[in-house]
Amino acid sequence: FVGAYGEGNPAVAYGCVLGTVVATLTGLTMRDRKSWRSGLYGYNGCLVGAALPTFLVATPIVWACIVLGSIVSVIVMVCIADILKTWKVAALTAPFVLTTWMILLASYAFAGLHSSGLPTPALPHPLVLDSGATAGGNLFVSMFNGVSQVFLFSSLIGGILFIIGLAVESLWAAVFAVGGSLLALFTAIFLGANPSSIDAGLYAFSAVLTAIALGSTFNKPSWRVLAYTIVGVIFTVIVQGALNILLSPIGIPPDMPFVLASWLFWS
Repeated sequence: FVGAYGEGNPAVAYGCVLGTVVATLTGLTMRDRKSWRSGLYGYNGCLVGAALPTFLVATPIVWACIVLGSIVSVIVMVCIADILKTWKVAALTAPFVLTTWMILLASYAFAGLHSSGLPTPALPHPLVLDSGATAGGNLFVSMFNGVSQVFLFSSLIGGILFIIGLAVESLWAAVFAVGGSLLALFTAIFLGANPSSIDAGLYAFSAVLTAIALGSTFNKPSWRVLAYTIVGVIFTVIVQGALNILLSPIGIPPDMPFVLASWLFWS
């Protein structure tokens, strides 16, 4: 909330709050009180509330879509969790991604939904870098930008606050978040990704979540888990690049790499 407000985007800040409240209240209708108390019904709604004002002009229609999307994210979460329970795999942020994708795609069909930050649809083509283009000029800033991009905005202050919040709950989660962001930056630089995207943290945010999930949330930290997480983070960067290309013709953001990589590496 503070990070979005500090970056001059109060709509994202208020969208997070609205989405969280609506999704949490919707979760009350479910029977799993333990998950509700843990906030598992609210986080996808929070992300829906952050995403829609990021990519669409914050009109009354968009605020209505935030309410609807937050409600739907809870329903989708329950459905996905029921499907995946056989393999003991969590829904993660898949409900947010699927719900948001549908609304953003629908914006091309409805005049009441106006794009403010959606990627311009374009056919895939090989990336050609300028000879003088470099990335990682300020790794400290880029690293925290990658962390803040979890909430769809690039902010040094937002990233630092996110890490502090993680550390209060779990020091290991904070360590893996920082490590995942750094490793993703180095991987993207090594692979020759777009320098501006690297510096903005767009190749790190999914890797941050993968690192937290594989390194500390669903596994007990150990040397084996560390090695496994490193492989997962590197692969997440590759998945990010692949989805960038796959989704570029339809002009929607690739928010799914963390989910796909975590599902594949779930153990």
